[in-house]
Amino acid sequence: MSILTSLYTGASGMSAHGGAISIVGDNIANVSTFGYKRSRAAFADVLGGSLKGQRLGAGVRLGGVDQQFEQGAVQQTGGTLDLAIRGRGMFTVSGTHDGRAAQYYTRDGRFSLDNSGHVVDARGLRLQGYLVDPAGVAATAPGDLQLAGNASPPVATALANVSLNLDAAATPPAAWDPTNPQATSNYATSATVYDSLGAPHRVDLYFRAQGAGAWEWHAMVDGGELTGGTAGTPTEIANGTVQFTPTGALDTEAMAASSADFLGATPGQAISFDFGDAITTDGGTGLAGSTQFAGSSAVNALDIDGHGFGQLVDVVVDEDGTISGIFDNGETRALARVALAVFGDEEGLVRAGDGLYAETSASGQPLLAAAATGGRGAISGGALEASNVELGDELVTLIAYQRAFQANVKTVTTADEMMSEISNLKR
Repeated sequence: MSILTSLYTGASGMSAHGGAISIVGDNIANVSTFGYKRSRAAFADVLGGSLKGQRLGAGVRLGGVDQQFEQGAVQQTGGTLDLAIRGRGMFTVSGTHDGRAAQYYTRDGRFSLDNSGHVVDARGLRLQGYLVDPAGVAATAPGDLQLAGNASPPVATALANVSLNLDAAATPPAAWDPTNPQATSNYATSATVYDSLGAPHRVDLYFRAQGAGAWEWHAMVDGGELTGGTAGTPTEIANGTVQFTPTGALDTEAMAASSADFLGATPGQAISFDFGDAITTDGGTGLAGSTQFAGSSAVNALDIDGHGFGQLVDVVVDEDGTISGIFDNGETRALARVALAVFGDEEGLVRAGDGLYAETSASGQPLLAAAATGGRGAISGGALEASNVELGDELVTLIAYQRAFQANVKTVTTADEMMSEISNLKR
């Protein structure tokens, strides 16, 4: 090996370690960047001539930069659409970045809604996932997630579960008079039902003792809310009977009629009133619902389906990536599910800037599916994944590279001194 070769050998070490210091510096600079994945310098030796059949070394080069995709710490932020991945996978975003329209991949989960209601990242790229229709059926192909514009359509009430205790000591009052329900019943309670347009209606339930554990009930609404009715006049829309055993358990229940023609809504709306797990009617215990025990009559629970029209007011994200909408009518339903991409070789991805990665032939094509499926990670809503840079480790590595750089400088200066000595042989 010539002295001149020693100069280039030392210079190669200076160049390689200078580049490695830049890589460490990039890691340190991004220690606070959400979703950032640290890089690692990969050195490769360089071969020169040969001596006695053996190839001689001619220095080193920076052979590549390896991306390290290990998990970063998950930090709670409270942001509605801040998302962190726990495990494998990357968010898929679509749009134009640096003048190139494509799909990109990131672990930076800072998302929000743009002015058109799409879920977008900090750069305006649209998050990809599976939309879910009002029936709860998810799309089979991923696409842009648009949440705004979702509404909760009204649902007419079809079932009213009523649980109450009727006083076993109650005596039958005068015969039932729909024009004077208060005086001809023993107990009354009220509930809210909805018509096909989502309009709420108050229903008053009157219970009249018939003796020997038998009761009749009547559901009444203001006539002004019904087609052909008179405002201020109670009008019956349903009636039936319940029978209790001598021990106070519900034995049978029967509904004689149920039909309501609410104004402007679908006529003939039938509402089924259920008072519990009747022994004979339902094959139940007769105690999980309405009962007839000694003591004041009182309602214990009401569970009535149906609801009015609702606007989207908030969203929550579950671990499986399901984005659920919360509506001002009290309904909560799934709107979309976040898709995660995995690759055959994540290290084959190329950095595209702004925390984005692009696929290459080395990475292979993205394999998209819903979060928490097929080995993909779970989603933490209201959180972000921090950089996976360990500052202490990077500083130690920086010191090691700096010392290696200094040692290679010594190689160059030593070779220079030797060449100077050779030049001084001729005076």
